[in-house]
Amino acid sequence: MTESRDALLAALVWQGELGADEAIGDVFVDRTVPAPKPESQAAPALALVADGAHPADDCADLDALRAAIEAHEHPLKHGARTCVFADGNPAARVMIVGEAPGRNEDIEGKPFVGMGGQLLDRMLAAIGLSRHDEDAARAVYITNIVPWRPAQNRTPSTEESAIFLPYVRRHIELINPALIVTMGNTPTKALLDTTTGIMKMRGGWTDIMVGEVARPCLPMLHPAYLLRQPMDKHKAWTDLLALKAKIEELQ
Repeated sequence: MTESRDALLAALVWQGELGADEAIGDVFVDRTVPAPKPESQAAPALALVADGAHPADDCADLDALRAAIEAHEHPLKHGARTCVFADGNPAARVMIVGEAPGRNEDIEGKPFVGMGGQLLDRMLAAIGLSRHDEDAARAVYITNIVPWRPAQNRTPSTEESAIFLPYVRRHIELINPALIVTMGNTPTKALLDTTTGIMKMRGGWTDIMVGEVARPCLPMLHPAYLLRQPMDKHKAWTDLLALKAKIEELQ
């Protein structure tokens, strides 16, 4: 009996180390076996992108885009409980793109709701912005590069970002923001197609071509990073002031 209990405890610890840190279903799913490919999926996502055709291209509105993302078969989907699509006012002039959902976001189904999200809300409030404001001039709209939570809140890989990038670019087209803010390395590198790190990119405006429109983009430090490195909060404040000044130019 003791050996059986010890074996079960050892197996539980091993699962936790692999990232299985919470139960999200009543039926066991063996994640070591690749998910079956849906019969309706004619080709892998990367092949679709390479051929110039992607499911995101046919999405005429946000509901259609959300449905397309939820239908996309990817290993991350099978390890998460919720597709975290977006939050905020779709009419906002400022669109924030983060990295990926964490545990709290996976539970609530909204981006930036954990401690990092609370810090982000305070940062935005300091320059008169809010995800909850109905006035487009003071509102923000928030999404992530990757919609599914990676195990143990790890950073999305370059390949994962590339797979979901067409959805994000279509998301930007549908929201049609005047300004874009990328939070952290992952969205900055993906959307700006660069290998330069966020510490060198932050605070500098650059244009993102989405469709036929060039949109000003401001890379910023991720709130989660600022929680770990509070001594860099002054850099975030400088960047927030740059964002505020750019918004005022739109008046």
